[in-house]
Amino acid sequence: MPGSLRLRLPALFLLGIVIAGVVSAIIAVQLFSAYTRNQSYEELGREARGIARLYGDAALRAAEEGTPAPDFAPEALELATGDLLFYVGAPVFPGEESGLARLPEASVPPEVVAAEEPRQFEFRPPGRARSFIAVSQPLRLEPEGPAIGSIVVAKAQDVVRDQWAPLVGRLAAAFAIGGLLAWLLGLWLSQRISGPVEALARASDEIARGNYAVQVPVGRGGDEISHLSERFNEMAARLAATEERERQFLMSVSHELRTPLTAIKGHVDALRDGLVDDPELVSASLEVVANEATRLERLVGDVLDLAKLRAHRFTVQTEEVDMGHLVEQAFGSFGDEARRREIVYALEGADRAPTIITDGDRVLQVITNLLKNAFRWTPDGGSIGVALEASNGAVRVDVTDSGPGISRQDVQRIFSPFVSHDTQGTGLGLPIARELAVALGGRIELDTEPGRGSRFRLVLPARVA
Repeated sequence: MPGSLRLRLPALFLLGIVIAGVVSAIIAVQLFSAYTRNQSYEELGREARGIARLYGDAALRAAEEGTPAPDFAPEALELATGDLLFYVGAPVFPGEESGLARLPEASVPPEVVAAEEPRQFEFRPPGRARSFIAVSQPLRLEPEGPAIGSIVVAKAQDVVRDQWAPLVGRLAAAFAIGGLLAWLLGLWLSQRISGPVEALARASDEIARGNYAVQVPVGRGGDEISHLSERFNEMAARLAATEERERQFLMSVSHELRTPLTAIKGHVDALRDGLVDDPELVSASLEVVANEATRLERLVGDVLDLAKLRAHRFTVQTEEVDMGHLVEQAFGSFGDEARRREIVYALEGADRAPTIITDGDRVLQVITNLLKNAFRWTPDGGSIGVALEASNGAVRVDVTDSGPGISRQDVQRIFSPFVSHDTQGTGLGLPIARELAVALGGRIELDTEPGRGSRFRLVLPARVA
């Protein structure tokens, strides 16, 4: 696809190379052009000094000795230097021709005519269609004497241009080869980068369609893409596990709701159809309906509480909580049941408990759920103990019972929703207690062994008031 990452990456890579290459080529051409121009001026200056000295010495001898003008021809000098020779100023050999092409003073800059020092300039000689670069050298009969004119050595500008023009061709060839290599390298890099990304995109589409059984290949480099692939696979596995838990949860909720509803519907149908007319049986049926309705109400409340906890749609209050008073409150609510069932019921450490910052109602709910679980599984005549302790920056509330204990394979299962072997419970008390403990910044620990009872421990951070 034109907008795919696989094409955009090499295109951007090539664009960066092109921009860098063009800028580098422009700078290189300008630098080389300036270099060749300066070199040409230096070469013209050396030639102008030599020729001016040659003509100056000849003119001095002619003036002192009356000798004629020298017989070396300017054409020979031009052939030796490859440049054009001109002269501007007073005659070098009075009454004789020097052989140098004379320039009108109007064809050169004014400062060249009266110059006492060499000058660099550009001009167009009369009758010539091209522009020239030139250097003028004052012509003197004596080293310290006044200048009588200037020798001008000139070179056509296109000749100078021809010196750096091949560089442009070489740069263009190098640029083309570099661009091709950059494109191939960009394609290879984009394949290395976009391949895993496309695999992640396809896997994401599968997850969006509800298929969590996807795995993305993990590279060996340990780079960011490999790390992302590993985390993606972990996410997919967790989503699959979460979906399975939700499915099991919904199935369990449906089953748990169906049981009391079936009992209620059966008894109501029997009463409505007149199948039960004995007052005692009618009373018993109504009692069953009432009990099942109460159970159904408790189940719905627990399900809503657990759903809010897992969705983090509940609030945790922060207040000063006297842990000793709170534990005594939870302990006292089960005193009548303990006496009725002749259970040895004891509380320890409430008088030494600190006051901490937490949500008192939530903590009371956790301890109450743990006590409900203990009384549900402790036989009549057994024992249940509650102990409160604060040390090492934590507050611990232990609920110990003399029940049957829990097998090793059931230790984790009992904190899952609807896992209960007790027909009187909803199987949500312990899951709610654990979720609340985590929300309060704490945890629930379990120490149990079949035949020796269980100890549930609520651990909370001791944020002292």
